[in-house]
Amino acid sequence: MTTIDQHRLEQFVGQAVSDMAAAVSGLLVHLGDRLGLYRAMAGAGPLTARELAQRTGTAPRYVREWLCNQAAGGYVVHHPLRDAFELPAEQAAVLAREDSPVFLAGAYEAIASCYSDHEQLAEAFGTGAGFGWEQHDERLFSGVRRLFHPSYAAYLTGEWIPALDGVEAKLKGGASVADVGCGLGGSTVLMAAAYPRSTFAGFDCHGPSVEAARAAAVAGAVHHRVRFEEAAADAFAGTGFDLVCLFDCLHDMGDPVGAARHIRAALAPDGTLMLVEPAAGDGLEHNLNPVGRAFYGFSTAVCTPASLAQPVGLGLGAQAGPARLAEVLAEAGFSRVREVARTPFHLILEARC
Repeated sequence: MTTIDQHRLEQFVGQAVSDMAAAVSGLLVHLGDRLGLYRAMAGAGPLTARELAQRTGTAPRYVREWLCNQAAGGYVVHHPLRDAFELPAEQAAVLAREDSPVFLAGAYEAIASCYSDHEQLAEAFGTGAGFGWEQHDERLFSGVRRLFHPSYAAYLTGEWIPALDGVEAKLKGGASVADVGCGLGGSTVLMAAAYPRSTFAGFDCHGPSVEAARAAAVAGAVHHRVRFEEAAADAFAGTGFDLVCLFDCLHDMGDPVGAARHIRAALAPDGTLMLVEPAAGDGLEHNLNPVGRAFYGFSTAVCTPASLAQPVGLGLGAQAGPARLAEVLAEAGFSRVREVARTPFHLILEARC
């Protein structure tokens, strides 16, 4: 019989209970985001459940129970004398301020979509078949955009592009840029706004995302210099690009080597590929941390199934790490690959022929 270490058992039970509380609270974070509860609390000081309900058009009894959960988790502060609840500025930066570089509510939207897709994912586990990006609950698309956009807004034009060798000068002078796997177009519009002399093309295989990206370009008043087309990463049209970008999408592709090879052929002779991928180390032991846990979760539910649903089905995974990514790029014909930047959530590589 296996001997149970009582202390270790108690420690793990405590961890599992904490994770259980976090799992159900994730649903409530998504609700708070969707219903505007956090936004209504941000900067408002202490509010009673009834006051918050009046501000958001919701029912006080539900709001109070939600607030109690949030207080138990430390997301809001309870003021007993008035039985009121306050969202501190630090929590508001994470939960209510979409322009904050640490805004995370989009992640909970994406996670909610994964719970919705439970049956399809369970079936994929049994068959080994893929589960395509386009088959997911639609909250995945907006959730992923809202998860990554704060980092792009904070770092893309201020740190990542300047870290590339000679690229920013080209963009300021007028260059041709392709954003492959552009999704809803957030990254493309950000670059177009920052570099008004350059032209941009966004490519994505998901038609509804392309339509949304076109609308985003109009809203951002950059549509005269930006075009979006529905096309696969290994089949988009055009050559002579000075810069091609891949934002958090190479690992989702069935044939990342083929996609990178096509990109290499589309680059100008002195062009650059900027690859942005989820932050990871080269071995599992380097990724056994909260960020790695989250990305392995998304990789299991979204990224690996998406790759397996496509031709080749390499299944690179969202925690490939810089060495494995460099191998993929080298196989595609890139001779120079270097890491130019890193954040808690992202790894940025520069690749040249």
